[in-house]
Amino acid sequence: MKPTRSMLFVPGHRKGWAEKAVAAGADAVILDLEDSVPTPMKAETRHMVAQTIRDLAHNHPNVGVYVRLNALETGMMGDDMEAVVIEGCNGFVLPKTYGARDVVSADALATHFERRNGVKAGAIEFVLSLETAQAYAECEAMLAASPRCATLFAGTARDADVSRSIGFEFTPDGLETLYLRSRAVLAVRAAGKDFPIVGLWQDLKDIDGAWKFARDNKKLGFRGMVAIHPSHVTVANEVFMPSQQEADFYQGMIDAFETAEQKGLAAIAYEGMHIDYAHVKTAREVVAMHKAFEERRAAS
Repeated sequence: MKPTRSMLFVPGHRKGWAEKAVAAGADAVILDLEDSVPTPMKAETRHMVAQTIRDLAHNHPNVGVYVRLNALETGMMGDDMEAVVIEGCNGFVLPKTYGARDVVSADALATHFERRNGVKAGAIEFVLSLETAQAYAECEAMLAASPRCATLFAGTARDADVSRSIGFEFTPDGLETLYLRSRAVLAVRAAGKDFPIVGLWQDLKDIDGAWKFARDNKKLGFRGMVAIHPSHVTVANEVFMPSQQEADFYQGMIDAFETAEQKGLAAIAYEGMHIDYAHVKTAREVVAMHKAFEERRAAS
């Protein structure tokens, strides 16, 4: 998965909204075929989403393009894939999964429609949306079920599928989901994936709450956030991107250590802190992430 700070949901049947998402600065858009689309409009929306994928790929090639499919249990996932497994689609958000078997089934469908639609094998990646108790309980096995699995999207929304399935009562502080979110971060990182994703903040009137939600989850280890409103894209982009000040601090650490290393030293004091190889590895990761986002922004 490309470095992704912000993923913005866009109802698939809303013409022009994807362009607004790009204008808001979203690193990736999620074109929705599921909960935001009225059931009678599912069929026509698939074709609208396919055209939006083509338009975004042509006009904004640096923006990630994902589609939230209808859940496997609805029987509509195959119909969705038939229309949207096309060039320009980076991946699918798989909703309401219940375990590794669902991932295997979705993988088989994706493989079939890649071949049928002339898309490179394995091109479509999966973002696994954790919205059920079973998914959280099996998240490690789900990530291992297919090489398509790029990351987990740790859902913690109020009054939504996940809170109903698990039974927690949402609070802004999030203590009731701390274990769930921690488990998702650990599963993603243990699987060798770099970008665990969290979401989402639903109170559109409380922008301060959105900032706190993003900052708290960054501290926990998340690298990006799913949003439902353009105003939250700025929040996610600023919080989850290392600042220029951070990049300068860590580049200074790298430079100081490399100078010391040439003198036969592998442990130094930098800005009053003990530094050795472990700290420099972290510094290089932060600097590389900052550079990747800067290059992506420059190419947009």
